[in-house]
Amino acid sequence: MKNISISVISKNDILTIIPLLKILNKKTSDKLLRQRVLEMANQNYECIGLFDKDELIGICGLWFATKHYIGKTAEVDHVIINNQYRNNGLGRFYFDWIYKYLIDKGIDATELNTYVSNTKSHKFYYNEGYEIYGFHMLKILRENKEFY
Repeated sequence: MKNISISVISKNDILTIIPLLKILNKKTSDKLLRQRVLEMANQNYECIGLFDKDELIGICGLWFATKHYIGKTAEVDHVIINNQYRNNGLGRFYFDWIYKYLIDKGIDATELNTYVSNTKSHKFYYNEGYEIYGFHMLKILRENKEFY
């Protein structure tokens, strides 16, 4: 992990996350994805970048809120590490940095959703101490009812 660094991606550089987002998000057009990411950057959202020298090799979105059942929380969203860098302990290194960052911000807990089919992530999150407390449910309100 000699050349690995972690930092918050600035709003000015937020579109640099799109190539990594496309790994998990194949149904959304590039145009719509760009539009959504720019909108996200102006909400209660931050993206933490994982870098090998200057190359962005991982992303982790954080959504901030205060919820009645847990207090100040950060929802961990779209954690993606370039396939070439997986299985080298970077996930634990990355999350240790994220936890410290969130504690320093006064966050009480983290939450996340993971795709049911992404079983490798389930094992990782269990090992990180996450527990299942409910189901994430989605209802599409768009007229065409499509997920994208």
